[in-house]
Amino acid sequence: MSDAYLPGLTVSELTPVCKVRRLPLKGEVPVKAGERVEPDTVVAQTFVPGCPHLVAASNLLNIEPGELPSVMLKKVGDRVQAGEVIARYSAFFGLLKGRCQSPATGVVEHVSAVTGQVMIREPAVPVAVKAYISGTVTRVMPGEGVEVETTAAFIQGIFGIGGEGSGKLRLAVNDPGEILSPRQIKEEDRGCILVGGSLVTAAALRRAEETGVTGIICGG
Repeated sequence: MSDAYLPGLTVSELTPVCKVRRLPLKGEVPVKAGERVEPDTVVAQTFVPGCPHLVAASNLLNIEPGELPSVMLKKVGDRVQAGEVIARYSAFFGLLKGRCQSPATGVVEHVSAVTGQVMIREPAVPVAVKAYISGTVTRVMPGEGVEVETTAAFIQGIFGIGGEGSGKLRLAVNDPGEILSPRQIKEEDRGCILVGGSLVTAAALRRAEETGVTGIICGG
C-alpha cells in the first residue's frame, strides 16, 4: 500500500526571515540599503497604465476616417470627462449633425485618420509595495524592489485568503488542538493577528471581523 506524503510546516519561535518585495513593472525605490522599515513603509512604487477605450468615432459621425482629425474638438494629450463631446460634425447647413462622446474620464491618447478611431486612456493607477515586515533593507533592486530581513517568530501555512496584513501576533489558544471560538477574541485584539488551534468557527470569524482583527492563523 502506498503512503501519502504530507509536507511538514515550519513553526519557529525565532528565525531569520527574508522577504523580497518587488513591483509588477518598473518604478522607483524610495528606500536605501541599511534603512530600517516598518510593515507600512512604502519600499517601491509605480503607476500602472489605465484602461484604454477605443471609440469608433468616424462610424458614429457617419464620416470617412480621413475626415476625423478635422472634426475633433479635443487633441492628443487633452484630458476629457466621461460623456464629454470630443468630436462634432455638421453638414448641409446643419441638416446633418453628429457628435461623439468620451466613454470614460481620461486622456486622448490617439486619433487615427486611417481607422477613424479615437483612443481614450483612463488615469494611471498608483501601485505601492510596502515592506510587509519590520526589518532592515539588505538589498535594493533599482527600479524593481528590495529585500527586507529581520528575526521573527515564524508560523508557516499552506495557503492564505484575504491578501496581506500586518499586526501584533497573539497566541489566542492554550493548546494546538483547541478550536478558536468567539469568546477567545477580545476587544483589544483590534489590529492583531491571532494564532488559533486546530480550527476556527464561522462565529469566531464574524467576531474577528467585528472586532477589527487583521488576520487569523489556524488549522482547517
